[in-house]
Amino acid sequence: MNLYTRTGDKGKTSLIGGRVDKDDVRVEVYGTIDELNSFIGKAVSELDPALFEDVLQDLENIQNELFDCGGDLANVMKERRYKMTDEPIEVMEQRIDILMDEPPLLEKFILPGGAPAAATLHIARTITRRAERQMVTLLKQSEEGDVPLVVQRYLNRLSDYLFAVARVVNSRLNVPDVEYARSAKVFKDGGRAKKGGDKREKD
Repeated sequence: MNLYTRTGDKGKTSLIGGRVDKDDVRVEVYGTIDELNSFIGKAVSELDPALFEDVLQDLENIQNELFDCGGDLANVMKERRYKMTDEPIEVMEQRIDILMDEPPLLEKFILPGGAPAAATLHIARTITRRAERQMVTLLKQSEEGDVPLVVQRYLNRLSDYLFAVARVVNSRLNVPDVEYARSAKVFKDGGRAKKGGDKREKD
């Protein structure tokens, strides 16, 4: 089997049920999701299974779910059934609730970083936000029903999860989060009430 097909040499790519330009916003979204999945894979390679068995299971599930998201976005057939449902979002919310109780209470914004895996997870979080912004653009350009709305909800929750799990990684490795030097005290409840994420985005 040849890896190359030459069918995209003129700047077009195939969807499930059609072809579009490679810079089409739909392609941008699922391409960004692929980028996100790759960084999660990098984080997986940086985590010790003995210490992060639960996190590794989460991330494996998420990588499969991101493939589902990409596949659903690439499907433009008139008669189509999507793979993604709200169930993974509900599971992720449960995990966020558990993970947010593990690290020290949060009072101020923190700088992305810490242990290598935590830094990678913060990168994944920011890519998730980019994919979510691209989803908004896609929805504005699409007719109702042409885009699986569950993907947007999933990405919004995933950014929260990645923030929470990055803090857990640092906590288990005894690497302190570094507070943003000029941050006011912005988390009156220690960051518990809203589950993770960069609170500057307020969503």
